[in-house]
Amino acid sequence: MNRIVRCVVAALTIGSSAAAASAADLAPVPVLPDAFQPWQVRLRAVGVIPTSGGIVQTVPAGAFVSAGLKASDAVIPELDVSYFFTRNIAVEAICCVSYHKLYLDGGALNGQQAASTWLFPPTVLLQYHWTNFGQFQPYIGVGGNYTVYFSQHATEPLLNTVAIQNSWGVAGQIGFDYMIDEHWGFNFDVKKILMNPHVYGTVSPGVASISGQGNISPWMIGGGITYRFGGPTAAVVAKY
Repeated sequence: MNRIVRCVVAALTIGSSAAAASAADLAPVPVLPDAFQPWQVRLRAVGVIPTSGGIVQTVPAGAFVSAGLKASDAVIPELDVSYFFTRNIAVEAICCVSYHKLYLDGGALNGQQAASTWLFPPTVLLQYHWTNFGQFQPYIGVGGNYTVYFSQHATEPLLNTVAIQNSWGVAGQIGFDYMIDEHWGFNFDVKKILMNPHVYGTVSPGVASISGQGNISPWMIGGGITYRFGGPTAAVVAKY
């Protein structure tokens, strides 16, 4: 009996020594890097819904013409690029263009088309993202906008010429991403951009002019896809 016990103990000792030697031959397994992805690109379909307001008067008499301008609605593609300084703080740059017809709002000529224009409203927003809801990641943002109005055309016979000055404005934003994995997700977003351009026009050469301010300030409501990238990668290599 003692001989059997001694054999079992010897076998266990030899097995433990062999396992320790094998473990010593293995390279240490590195810790996987954090899956934080600092870059983000979104592509959205966006409905642009302008408001109306302001005032348009004759020059130099100052007679009332209309209560500003009303811009037509539009549906456009929108591209934005974001960079995350941390998991919660990001900056987003938005790029899009849209086409609008401009109508007089109120007065004797209410509803008459005065002009048409294309808008290029580059906007930058500082955002805060909540990350404690799992795949659902809401955010808010605030920033600034500079709108360029180009390819402006007066609508005859109401106006002979028109000039719409570029404008600065404040922008606000609320939305969420629903992430499918660390790279891909869905997005829904609502923005309000303040656009209050000065507008000048002539009714006919040498007869009369108008001047005023349009309160276009659209709501931008859209949804699309999110792609995040740029995080660290590393391979796990084990030596056997």
